[in-house]
Amino acid sequence: MKKMKFTLIAGLMTVVLAACGGNEESKEAKNVDKAKTAETEQQKEQQKLMEEMQKKLEAQQVDEKKIVAIVNDKEILGSDYNSALAYTQGQMQQMGQDPTSKEAAEQVKKQTIDSLVGQTILLQEADKKGYKASEADIKKQLEETKKQFKTEEEFEAALKKSGMDMKTLETQIADDIKFKLYVEKEVPVSEITDEEIQKTYDQYAEQGKSTGQEVPKMEEVKPQIEQSLKQQKKQEILAKRVEELKKNVKIDIKI
Repeated sequence: MKKMKFTLIAGLMTVVLAACGGNEESKEAKNVDKAKTAETEQQKEQQKLMEEMQKKLEAQQVDEKKIVAIVNDKEILGSDYNSALAYTQGQMQQMGQDPTSKEAAEQVKKQTIDSLVGQTILLQEADKKGYKASEADIKKQLEETKKQFKTEEEFEAALKKSGMDMKTLETQIADDIKFKLYVEKEVPVSEITDEEIQKTYDQYAEQGKSTGQEVPKMEEVKPQIEQSLKQQKKQEILAKRVEELKKNVKIDIKI
C-alpha cells in the first residue's frame, strides 16, 4: 500500500508540476503576445505619424504647371519648385527641425525659391560663357541613371511618377553637367589647410563626446572633412556670385 501511495503521490506531483509549468509557459506566452501587440500598436502609431507628416509636406507643394518665378525670360515651374522643396524639407528634417511648422513654413518657401533663382542665374551665366554639355556626356549620365533601376520598365515607371518625360530628364542632365563645368572652371577653391581640417575635426569630436558617440580617429575622417570644407567654400563663393549677378537680372517671384 505504501508503495502504491508513493507512486500515486509521485504521479500527482508530476501532474502538479506539469500544470505549474504549463501556467508559467502560459504566462510567458501572454507576455510575449502583449509585447507583440504593444510593438504592433507602436508601429501603427509611427506609421500614422509618418503619413500625417507626409500629408503636411505635400500640402506645401504647388501646382506643377504653375509659374513660381521668372528670371529674365526663364520661367520656373511648380514641378521644379516641388523637387527643390522636397530637398529643403529633407535637409531640415535631418537637422531635427519640422519643416511643416508655422515658423518654418515661410523659411522653407524662401529658401526653396532662393535656391531655384540662384541656380537659374548661374545657369544663364554659364550659357553666356559658352559652357555646354556634349551629347556623349548626356548619354553617359542617362545610362548611369538607368542603371539605378532593375529594368527599363521600372525606370520608365519612376520617370512617369516624377512627372517628367525623357526630354525633360535629358534637359535636367544637360543643365547639371553644364553647372558642374561652370563651377569647376569659374569657382576655384584654395587648398584646405591642415589647421582648418584640425579645427573642424576638434568641433566634430567635441560634439561626438557630448552625445556619447564614439569618435573616429582624425586619419579616418580627414578626406571627408577636406571634401566638406571645399564644398562649403564653393557654396559661399557661389552665393556671393549670385548676389553680384542679381544686380543685372530681372527677377519676378510669383508665389
